[in-house]
Amino acid sequence: MKNYYQEIVHAKSDNRKLIAILLDPDKIVLNNLPTLIEKIQLSPATHVFVGGSSVSNQIMDVLIQRLKEKVTLPIVLFPGNPSQISEHADAILFLSLISGRNSDYLIDHQVNAIPILEKTDLEIISTGYILIESGSETAVERVSKTKPLDRNNSDYVCQTAVAGAYLGNKLIYLEAGSGAKLAVPLEMIRKVADAISVPLLVGGGIRSHKEIKEAFDNGADLVVIGTAFENNPNFFHHD
Repeated sequence: MKNYYQEIVHAKSDNRKLIAILLDPDKIVLNNLPTLIEKIQLSPATHVFVGGSSVSNQIMDVLIQRLKEKVTLPIVLFPGNPSQISEHADAILFLSLISGRNSDYLIDHQVNAIPILEKTDLEIISTGYILIESGSETAVERVSKTKPLDRNNSDYVCQTAVAGAYLGNKLIYLEAGSGAKLAVPLEMIRKVADAISVPLLVGGGIRSHKEIKEAFDNGADLVVIGTAFENNPNFFHHD
């Protein structure tokens, strides 16, 4: 069995940068999936993340099964709550929203997920999830009922990231939120990257190849592209 986390760690040590395409099941039309899969295959993506703040349609299992028929990349769950867990994926980001103080998203959803996870072979990757203020209210903020951290207070964000790593999180994820007006500040990425030894994921508000490169140049190990790819499946071929 592959160890997907170790692959991310090895990529970090080799300075190989990773890209994940985030697919929100609520925004997927299954009839359009063959075209979407073709675009994923032609992209530089190394991972496919699947999930959203709240998923109301019931296509998670079918979506992942169809992806796995054609896509050789790891399919990693990015769940907003336990109802988004699918045994058909390869791994799950076991998220704790450490930027907020809502116990549901710090520990309660995680506890409720255990009986479901124990029936799967998913690789479970502990991830400290930090929401950064991005110029507008995002779905994560609305659903989790937590406030994002101040984008102008890199020191506090850095403390939060280090605390998450000390608590045992294997990944730290700086997230501006789906459809964010503003991406995570580059200075903040750089400070957090310098302060932690675990891989750093960055997502939200990144809309161009230039912004991906800047995130990488400032220490991101994996960049997550969601809305930009949703809006333009040719994103990786036209800047």
